[in-house]
Amino acid sequence: MSLVLRRPAPPAAEPEDRGILSQADWRRPTVRRGMTVVQGVLLVALLVVGLAPLLWLAKAAITPTQDTLREPLALFPNGVDWANLATAWTRVEISRYFGNTVVIAAGSWFVQLLVATTGGYALSVLRPRYGKLITGLVMATLFVPAVVLLVPLYLTILDPPLLGHSLLNSFWAVWLPAGASAFNLVLVKRFFDNLPREVFEAARVDGAGPFRLFWSIVLPMSKPILGVVSVFAVIAAWKDFLWPMLVLPDPQVQPLSVRLPALADYIELDVFLAALAISTLIPVLIFLVFQRMFLRGAGMGGAVKG
Repeated sequence: MSLVLRRPAPPAAEPEDRGILSQADWRRPTVRRGMTVVQGVLLVALLVVGLAPLLWLAKAAITPTQDTLREPLALFPNGVDWANLATAWTRVEISRYFGNTVVIAAGSWFVQLLVATTGGYALSVLRPRYGKLITGLVMATLFVPAVVLLVPLYLTILDPPLLGHSLLNSFWAVWLPAGASAFNLVLVKRFFDNLPREVFEAARVDGAGPFRLFWSIVLPMSKPILGVVSVFAVIAAWKDFLWPMLVLPDPQVQPLSVRLPALADYIELDVFLAALAISTLIPVLIFLVFQRMFLRGAGMGGAVKG
C-alpha cells in the first residue's frame, strides 16, 4: 500500500479591504494623483459649507448695514464697525438675554447629566430586579413624538403636583423637563455596560459602597460619554425655541433663541447680525472644548491603579 505525501496547502491570503479602487489601481500614478485631487476638492468643499456661514456672520457682525446689503460678499468695503457689538450688548440688552441663556443651558446640562448618569448607573451597574423592564419602558418613550407631550407637560408646569404653585416664568420650568431625556439615559447606560466588571468587583471587595463606586470609579471611567452628553445638552438647550417661549412668557427671563426673533423687526440689520454672532460664541466654544473628549481613549485612566 503506497502512501501519497501531499504538500500542505499555502495559507490563505488575508482578505484585502474592498473599495471602489483595488490595490492595483492605487499603484497607478495617474489614479493616485486623480484621487488625491478629488479628496482635496471634497475637503475644501466641506470646509466651505461648514465654515462659510459662520465666517460670513462674523464678518457681517462688524460691517455697516449698507455694505452688507450692497456687497454681502465683499470684505469690509468701507471699513469695520466695531460699535455694532457694543450696541447689541448694551442698547438691545443682549447681555441680559445672553445671561438668561447661560443660566438655562447650565441648569439643563446639570439636570440632564444628573439623571442620565444616576439612571444609567442604576440600570447598568446596580442592576435592579426589574431593570430590563424599566429599560424597555424608557426606550419606548423614544417613539413618542415630542409635540404630543407639549400639552400634558405644559399643564403639569401650570399646576405641578406637591408644589401648589405654577412654575411659569421660572427656570425650573425648562430645567426639569430637560432631565427627562431617554436618549441620554440609554446612551450612558450602553457606555456603562461596556465598562469592565472586574474593576467594580475589586472596588466592592475593598469596601466601596454604591455611592463611592459611582463617584470614584464609574464617573472617572466615563469622561468620554460625559463629554458627549454635555455637548448634546448644552447645544440643545441653547437653540431650543418652542418650549422656552411657552413657559417663559416674560421677556425679562427669556433666552436669546426666543428674544432675537422678536427683536428682528425693531433693530438695525448690522446690530441684529452682531447679536446673532454673540449668540453663537458659546456653542462653538463648548464644541471646541469637548471635542477632544471624543477622540481621547484614556477615559479609564482615572479609575485603575498601577
